[in-house]
Amino acid sequence: MKQGLVLDKVVLLGRTLEDYRRYFALDLAALRGRAVLDVASGVSSFCPEARQAGVPVTAFDAIYELPADEIQRRCKADLDHVVAAVRGLPTYRWDFYKSPEHLRTFRERACQTFLADYRSRTAGCYVPGRLPRLPFRDGEFELALVSYLLFAYEEQLDYEFHRQSLREIMRVTRGEARVYPLVNFEAKRSAYLDRLRGDAELAHLGFEEVETDFEFLLNSNFYLRIFRR
Repeated sequence: MKQGLVLDKVVLLGRTLEDYRRYFALDLAALRGRAVLDVASGVSSFCPEARQAGVPVTAFDAIYELPADEIQRRCKADLDHVVAAVRGLPTYRWDFYKSPEHLRTFRERACQTFLADYRSRTAGCYVPGRLPRLPFRDGEFELALVSYLLFAYEEQLDYEFHRQSLREIMRVTRGEARVYPLVNFEAKRSAYLDRLRGDAELAHLGFEEVETDFEFLLNSNFYLRIFRR
């Protein structure tokens, strides 16, 4: 019997700049003026918050094909489901978020900030599309970030999807990519990690698991740094 969160689709949960800073150990001062791509960014407020701090972020997600009202409807339904589902699960630590109610506050704030910015279509920074293809130039970005898609949804997204997505992400990134977390919703290290390291098609890439001081989903205190050898 599964002990973790059970999802049958990728859900829309808003995450804040503070979430991202902790996930990826980001140094915002070092990123000012450097192009950043947030892949599968959904309803996170990282894009508007980081841009306000001087970091030129581009957000990429399939939901940007939809009007704001439809995104808002889906986000509310997904948040209601997840907040109810995580209550009492042994696969989460509540040191930072404190409680499901406090978690909801974080997620709602992120979604509201995103929606206000999305409705204004700020600088065209919201780009619709679907992995494993990206509509960007080679080396267009200094840094690419992926949170709670790859590895977390390994039951829904197969190994080939992961491999093609990472190749494409690194095509458009002249610096490095960071992926968080490295565990699935059962809090188990993804089986794809070791396969990626040994994949001949990815021999030009290096993979480093970097420890952080943040853990909500158990064993999620690492991100994957991907770089060219």
